[in-house]
Amino acid sequence: MADAGRLRLVTRAGCHLCEGAAATLAPIAAEAGLAVIPVDVDADPELQAEYGDRVPVVLLDDREHSYFTVDVPRLRRDLGLV
Repeated sequence: MADAGRLRLVTRAGCHLCEGAAATLAPIAAEAGLAVIPVDVDADPELQAEYGDRVPVVLLDDREHSYFTVDVPRLRRDLGLV
Protein backbone atom coordinates (compact mmCIF):
# COMPACT_ATOMS: atom_id res chain seq x y z
CA MET A 1 0.00 0.00 0.00
CA ALA A 2 1.53 3.29 -1.12
CA ASP A 3 -0.17 5.21 1.68
CA ALA A 4 1.05 2.95 4.50
CA GLY A 5 2.19 5.14 7.36
CA ARG A 6 0.74 8.30 5.88
CA LEU A 7 -1.41 8.96 8.95
CA ARG A 8 0.19 8.56 12.37
CA LEU A 9 -1.03 9.31 15.87
CA VAL A 10 1.60 10.15 18.47
CA THR A 11 0.15 8.89 21.73
CA ARG A 12 0.93 7.37 25.12
CA ALA A 13 -0.61 4.71 27.28
CA GLY A 14 -3.29 5.94 29.67
CA CYS A 15 -3.97 9.17 27.77
CA HIS A 16 -7.71 9.79 27.53
CA LEU A 17 -7.23 12.50 24.89
CA CYS A 18 -5.24 9.98 22.83
CA GLU A 19 -8.04 7.44 23.06
CA GLY A 20 -10.53 10.05 21.87
CA ALA A 21 -8.28 11.11 19.00
CA ALA A 22 -7.85 7.49 17.91
CA ALA A 23 -11.63 7.00 17.90
CA THR A 24 -12.09 10.19 15.87
CA LEU A 25 -9.37 9.27 13.37
CA ALA A 26 -10.48 5.68 12.71
CA PRO A 27 -13.55 6.39 10.54
CA ILE A 28 -11.85 9.24 8.68
CA ALA A 29 -8.84 7.07 7.91
CA ALA A 30 -11.08 4.22 6.79
CA GLU A 31 -12.99 6.54 4.46
CA ALA A 32 -9.67 7.65 2.96
CA GLY A 33 -8.45 4.06 2.65
CA LEU A 34 -5.71 4.60 5.23
CA ALA A 35 -4.68 3.00 8.47
CA VAL A 36 -3.86 5.05 11.55
CA ILE A 37 -0.40 4.05 12.78
CA PRO A 38 -0.07 4.60 16.55
CA VAL A 39 3.33 5.88 17.70
CA ASP A 40 4.22 5.67 21.39
CA VAL A 41 5.86 8.96 22.34
CA ASP A 42 7.49 7.32 25.37
CA ALA A 43 9.22 4.64 23.30
CA ASP A 44 11.41 7.13 21.42
CA PRO A 45 13.61 9.69 23.22
CA GLU A 46 13.53 12.02 20.20
CA LEU A 47 9.73 12.02 20.12
CA GLN A 48 9.64 12.47 23.90
CA ALA A 49 11.92 15.50 23.57
CA GLU A 50 9.85 16.97 20.74
CA TYR A 51 6.33 16.35 22.02
CA GLY A 52 6.69 15.72 25.75
CA ASP A 53 3.22 15.98 27.25
CA ARG A 54 1.75 17.57 24.10
CA VAL A 55 -0.12 14.47 22.95
CA PRO A 56 -2.01 13.31 21.03
CA VAL A 57 -0.43 14.63 17.85
CA VAL A 58 -1.75 13.80 14.41
CA LEU A 59 0.96 13.49 11.78
CA LEU A 60 0.00 13.54 8.13
CA ASP A 61 2.79 12.70 5.71
CA ASP A 62 5.25 13.03 8.62
CA ARG A 63 4.21 16.63 9.30
CA GLU A 64 2.33 17.82 12.37
CA HIS A 65 -1.30 18.30 11.44
CA SER A 66 -2.99 18.90 14.80
CA TYR A 67 -2.55 18.21 18.48
CA PHE A 68 -4.70 17.66 21.58
CA THR A 69 -7.78 17.42 19.34
CA VAL A 70 -8.23 16.29 15.75
CA ASP A 71 -8.99 19.15 13.37
CA VAL A 72 -11.59 17.08 11.51
CA PRO A 73 -12.61 19.59 8.81
CA ARG A 74 -8.99 20.35 7.95
CA LEU A 75 -7.98 16.67 7.98
CA ARG A 76 -10.89 15.71 5.73
CA ARG A 77 -9.93 18.50 3.35
CA ASP A 78 -6.23 17.56 3.37
CA LEU A 79 -7.13 13.93 2.66
CA GLY A 80 -9.32 14.98 -0.26
CA LEU A 81 -12.54 13.79 1.38
CA VAL A 82 -14.51 17.00 0.80
